[in-house]
Amino acid sequence: MAVGIFDSGLGGLTVLDAVAKRLPDLPLVYLGDSANAPYGVRTPDDIYNLTTSATQRLFDAGCDLVILACNTASAAALRRMQEGWIPTDKRVLGVFVPLIEALTERQWGDNSPPREVDAKHVALFATPATVSSRAFQRELAFRAIGVDVEGQACGGVVDAIEDGDMILADALVRSHVDALLRKMPEPDAAVLGCTHYPLVADVFQDGLGPDVKVFSQANLVAESLADYLERHPTMVGPGEESAFLTTGDPKKVSSRATQFLRRKITFEAA
Repeated sequence: MAVGIFDSGLGGLTVLDAVAKRLPDLPLVYLGDSANAPYGVRTPDDIYNLTTSATQRLFDAGCDLVILACNTASAAALRRMQEGWIPTDKRVLGVFVPLIEALTERQWGDNSPPREVDAKHVALFATPATVSSRAFQRELAFRAIGVDVEGQACGGVVDAIEDGDMILADALVRSHVDALLRKMPEPDAAVLGCTHYPLVADVFQDGLGPDVKVFSQANLVAESLADYLERHPTMVGPGEESAFLTTGDPKKVSSRATQFLRRKITFEAA
């Protein structure tokens, strides 16, 4: 009865942690493609090929449902996967939709026409690949009208977090926030479009100021998953054991992950 969670590196652990707290009895198989991280500077074809390979590994581990806890993969690969790669008895979900539903104050499954929402000026902080894909804007257009989105590609932030250099990560975040504010001086809301960014959410908030509502993903995705599984209980796969898998060096990744979540995490080779 396992669910798979995939990320290019360690960022998806923020989603796994939230899901584990929301659904404590659900076995979770996490796969981090640390050998190929970061995805944010790769081509769409590279991202697609790496994401399908990792997703298949999670299917093989007994997961019928896989969460792409990677905004870059959700932006650059998910639609293409849904159009012709995913088997009919499996499901792959991204992390954009729960975020957009929260931003537009829509309930899950609300398919009414797009409408005006309170947030008129939205700052999107994400990897270069996510920003260039415009996937966030495309999904938002299905649900809201009259929203101006300004994307800021946050180069270097994921690498710094993966390396455990939080001083550098903080400095880079402040630089990217300043760059965004030069383009959009008064955003109503900000979206942290990368699952690594919750670890520096306070830095984003501090740079943007207290009047900007900052949307982060982990808890939103956990709630959406709980709702989805309540409506689709058969999508919980046959796997019964939780596991942490990596394409990188398990010892090195385990050490970083333990620092990342501040609890003991032991990875195995994928």
